[in-house]
Amino acid sequence: MADELIDIYNENNKPLSLSKMKSEAHKKGLWHRAAHIWIYNHKGEILLQLRSQEKDLYPNKWDVSVAGHVSAGEKPITSAIREIQEEIGLSVEAKDLDFIKIRKAEVFFENIINKEFYYIYFMKFDGNVNELILQEEEVSDVRFLSINKVQEELKKYPDKYATHGNYWLEELNEIKSII
Repeated sequence: MADELIDIYNENNKPLSLSKMKSEAHKKGLWHRAAHIWIYNHKGEILLQLRSQEKDLYPNKWDVSVAGHVSAGEKPITSAIREIQEEIGLSVEAKDLDFIKIRKAEVFFENIINKEFYYIYFMKFDGNVNELILQEEEVSDVRFLSINKVQEELKKYPDKYATHGNYWLEELNEIKSII
């Protein structure tokens, strides 16, 4: 996967006026930011992406609709808009996204120490997933699944999904409450 320059933060999400390559941040466990976009539709379904087999973190696992690192000097909302365009080919504006919260997360996967502040956004999309243009090196597939089905599968078949602990269940319940 392509490396990229990202800004580094302390454990309280305060900037350290320091930028490093993503690979170094993951190797050393340096705090950085990511944008997570949960896309849902009016039917109570959530859009999930199947991560490419080429990904360093959770290859071939189902994951959040769209997610990506916030590049150096970039605002999280700008990153969210960029990632949606890059990963699924959908052009959106800031007004299309609802900022929900920031979540502090530490994920350990093989030799990666991923310490991130997730900037979480929700977005309603009732379009056709077959018309989305997937970034092949990042995303193998996308599909809408009922939130209830995803919640069941997370309990029965957790290995099918990128590991995020209770994060998924919390966000899925929050989306259910607004649909």
